[in-house]
Amino acid sequence: MASPTDRSSPPREESLAEELGREVLSVAAQAGGMTVLALRLLRRLFPPRVDGPELLRNLHKMGVRSLPIVGVTALFTGAIMVIQAGVLIRRYGADGLLGWGAGFAILREVGPILIALMFSGRVGANTTAELGTMTVTEQIDALSTLAIDPLSYLVLPRVLAMVAMLFILTIYGDALALVGAAFTGQGLLGIGARTFFNGLVEMVKAWDLINGLIKSVGFGVIIAVASTYYGLSVTGGAPGVGRAVNAGVVASATGIFITDYFSTYILR
Repeated sequence: MASPTDRSSPPREESLAEELGREVLSVAAQAGGMTVLALRLLRRLFPPRVDGPELLRNLHKMGVRSLPIVGVTALFTGAIMVIQAGVLIRRYGADGLLGWGAGFAILREVGPILIALMFSGRVGANTTAELGTMTVTEQIDALSTLAIDPLSYLVLPRVLAMVAMLFILTIYGDALALVGAAFTGQGLLGIGARTFFNGLVEMVKAWDLINGLIKSVGFGVIIAVASTYYGLSVTGGAPGVGRAVNAGVVASATGIFITDYFSTYILR
């Protein structure tokens, strides 16, 4: 008969401090990995080492194919801004302020953030899945064996395409959001489009638009680096690709809001 000392002891439960410490170290390791990847990509820009056809293909895939979803999102975003502001506009009879209120919110905050989140869900997730599949099927290693730099051939074109296309899509989305706001104001509140755009032009400054576009560049960098990092670091086969896509989208969304907080404070 086995003595009590011979029996295996039950696994020790992890304390809250140990679990928290492990999570902090994991986040720090991932942040460090993304920083290293960003620096390696930056080095390949001086002088530029980018595959031209791959860049053009990604510009079309990430930009042109995102136009419908960004357009629908932007139109309804503008409409929602007017619906939310309509109560106060009607209460105080400040019809001329509708263009300023909707335009200021759309150009500075709501437009860039919502478009970036939609872009992350569509383009960022797809990029992570593509690179993750290439990683688990050893296609990345095969490129290195053929003396082809994977970062220059696969990753850098995707990063540049994401940053450039998010910037352009933000301009496109802002314009559609303002159009949606103007038509919603006319249809629901009876405020003419001329009144709306007069208030917009007179009270919204160029810096408000530039502020949002600067943020869109930062958001594009965050989405590009996070999605490519998690795609290249996939382990565990097909389930690992799914986990990487989920982690990439979460990291991108978190980075967008953190970047927006600090950029809003700096660019105010």
